[in-house]
Amino acid sequence: MSGIQAVAQRLFGERDGSAWPSRRRVCAYAALLLGLEVIGLAFFVAGTHGWIVALKGPVSTDFVSFYAAGLLADAGTPALVYQQAAHHAAEQAATQPGIPYNYFYYPPIFILLCALFARLPYLPAFLAFQAATLLPCLLTARRILHQSGWAIMLPLLAFPAVFYTLGTGQNAFLTAALFGAATLLVDRRPVLAGLLFGTLCYKPHFGLLVPVALAAGGRWRAFAAAAITVAALTGLSALAFGWDTWQAFFAAAANARHVYEAGISQAGLTSPFGVVLVLGGRPALAYQVQAAATLMAMASVGVVWWRGSSQPVRAAMLTAATPIALPVVQFYDLMLSGIALAWLVQLGQQRSLPARYSTVMAMLFVTTLLSGNFDPHSPLMIAPLVAAGTFLLTLVAALGEMCATHTHLSDGMEFSRTSARSHNQ
Repeated sequence: MSGIQAVAQRLFGERDGSAWPSRRRVCAYAALLLGLEVIGLAFFVAGTHGWIVALKGPVSTDFVSFYAAGLLADAGTPALVYQQAAHHAAEQAATQPGIPYNYFYYPPIFILLCALFARLPYLPAFLAFQAATLLPCLLTARRILHQSGWAIMLPLLAFPAVFYTLGTGQNAFLTAALFGAATLLVDRRPVLAGLLFGTLCYKPHFGLLVPVALAAGGRWRAFAAAAITVAALTGLSALAFGWDTWQAFFAAAANARHVYEAGISQAGLTSPFGVVLVLGGRPALAYQVQAAATLMAMASVGVVWWRGSSQPVRAAMLTAATPIALPVVQFYDLMLSGIALAWLVQLGQQRSLPARYSTVMAMLFVTTLLSGNFDPHSPLMIAPLVAAGTFLLTLVAALGEMCATHTHLSDGMEFSRTSARSHNQ
């Protein structure tokens, strides 16, 4: 057996479809976890409303930042979104005086969506935003898994990042849905996939690896559609809010690094950048470590897409590498890791991979429950471990597929040579 064959064997072992747990068992475990998470979310909601113990001051969710931006835009003053005093005043007007300030560093493209939901009262807007982004995310994940029926929604809903996104009022469902749907369609409907990839410009740094993947994979129709979508959304937001709003955004974004270096709870970051800062490293070192991680993520995505790996491997690599490549990724953004795990489950089902493969995925799934670290002084950072573990598992899957392909080619060539020798004799 050649060295490459040995590597492939060690990575994937013998195929054994029985090694994967049944759908019924997965749903049963998921229902138990989901019940615990619902209790936890109820406890969180009660705590943040002061129903358990008295609070030192009023609190809110991150959604108040989006809602306040929408209010300012609907009032005809969108540029004030990027003036902290005016934005904070709008946040307090939407909820109550004295809430902590929630920053807004999104481009005006996202204000288009915020302005739509801000036409509703605050609580209905919160619920509508979460429902309108969660449902497409769940349906996309179900499609990735090639599962029908509603029972599969149990494990999808039980993914802990779902509850962290709900609890914080964040937009991670939207990001995950766009990534998941785009990777589903990129081979069959490249233009539509490009449109979805381009829409990620509402959170522009999350699209960092998308052009790397599309260019390396020769998906030029999707690449062009994504570029056109970005240009169209930029132009639409400029027409709606004026170029002065974009100028205000660039001015605010230029100072954002100071907030992420010292002004927020870095324990919630999933990136190498955040890990270095929490461990006491200087920002300069954190940026150096992050740059190395970003280059590694780019190289991994580029190679996998350039080699034309299977769709599950390509999609999982892009979604798993993105949280590694970006300095500012929060624990709720592990929804992207959830999409990567869904693609890896599909890969495991296709190739009937061994039990240890599903065991590692289950461990990553459950460990995400501990990723929400809200203590700014705690050095315990679980979210980076989940993101890194998902990326490494995807890397192993990609390497194993490459090795298996090489092995099959070698075996085929050897069979051809043997057949030729037999025929000559």
